[in-house]
Amino acid sequence: MSPYDDDLPVPVTGWGRTAPSAALLVRPRTFDDAAAAVRRCGARGAIARGLGRAYGDAAQNAGGAVLDMTGLDRIRTIDAEAGVVVCDAGVSLHRLMEVLLPLGWFVPVTPGTRHVTVGGAIGADIHGKNHHVSGSFSRHVLSLELLTADGELRTVLPGTELFDATAGGMGLTGIVLSATVRLHRVETSLMSVDTERAADLDDLMARLTGTDDRYRYSVAWIDLLARGAATGRSVLTRGEHAPLDALPRRARRRPLGFRPLRLPPAPALVPEGLLGRASVTVFNELWYRRAPRRRTGELQSIPAFFHPLDGVPHWNRIYGRSGFVQYQFVVGHGQEEALRAIVGRIARQGCPSFLAVLKRFGEGDPGWLSFPMPGWTLALDLPAGLPGLGVFLDELDDVVAGAGGRVYLAKDSRLRPELLAAMYPGLDRFRALRARLDPRGVFVSDLSRRLSL
Repeated sequence: MSPYDDDLPVPVTGWGRTAPSAALLVRPRTFDDAAAAVRRCGARGAIARGLGRAYGDAAQNAGGAVLDMTGLDRIRTIDAEAGVVVCDAGVSLHRLMEVLLPLGWFVPVTPGTRHVTVGGAIGADIHGKNHHVSGSFSRHVLSLELLTADGELRTVLPGTELFDATAGGMGLTGIVLSATVRLHRVETSLMSVDTERAADLDDLMARLTGTDDRYRYSVAWIDLLARGAATGRSVLTRGEHAPLDALPRRARRRPLGFRPLRLPPAPALVPEGLLGRASVTVFNELWYRRAPRRRTGELQSIPAFFHPLDGVPHWNRIYGRSGFVQYQFVVGHGQEEALRAIVGRIARQGCPSFLAVLKRFGEGDPGWLSFPMPGWTLALDLPAGLPGLGVFLDELDDVVAGAGGRVYLAKDSRLRPELLAAMYPGLDRFRALRARLDPRGVFVSDLSRRLSL
């Protein structure tokens, strides 16, 4: 049976829920199904989709086909000695954690959600709290199997042009069908966490610059509504995988247990404006005040440390029907004044973001469209219905581009295409390789049309 049988066009949207478009949703169950779907995709082409955690329109394809890859979910082999897993692209990081943690292994990189497929992790070249130590996800991919527009299944290795175009290429070089990934050894499934407050943005940057090399994982929640002397006040959280001898005696009996807490889902209908300036101001004040001035060695579960929002299914509904925009940018070391300017402008504008995080990136990754570069990255969520939001973010884009920075394509839903080349120096190489590899434009998305990728 063809994976197209009994399918009709359906609305598809990103996690931000801002710009749905209708596409034929296809659910391949085998590699042959995926190849058949690509052959039959028609003039509007096809794009792969995982668990739908791209915030914008990267996994949408208006009038074309969207391939739901979650049916390709086999973990094929695990080398528990070397710490290497071979799995289908539709396997989620959540599933890998369930299987690998009892064996003493952890995924090399995880973003703020574990509900991301391996294929999506490669396509977006995801980063986590450990980028300053471990780089992005693609740095740990030993090989991948890629279905290209000519129907060929290619084994793609690091150091090749096709690998560098695919890592961070947002699914536009082909469909990742499987990958071989190097893992990180752990003794327990708990984290040893240090927490401290930073009085303002300069205080935060000084703490990160001075001591980040002591920690594998590091992130700061930042209060973007604080103004004056408190502009950029933050709660800095850093951690390491806890060694066995750090656990209480009872916890040592099952040191590698993994049981994420699951709360009731967010309601389907949430009043518009729930996360307005007044409510977020109160939340931010309480969050900052309840954080310890300094606490060391607290034991936290992996879900609590890495993925607190995953405990609330459909948390993206809390922004109401209008959805939300996640804006993430990076500026390089030496461009701290641009970061200060942006944080100050957000504070003066009164943008109500309660999910705002600042991190330091380490060495850049080889992907031509990979987002990380050495420097500072800030991510914030904003209700899409805020008056003047589009114009305001356009102004921030100009500051970012002028500082030699870039925005994250996996979270973007509104960047002006004329800024893309300034932000991504590898863009011309990416476009040239796509033109050679996919001259008919088989792989296409709403993102690629909007930005002329």
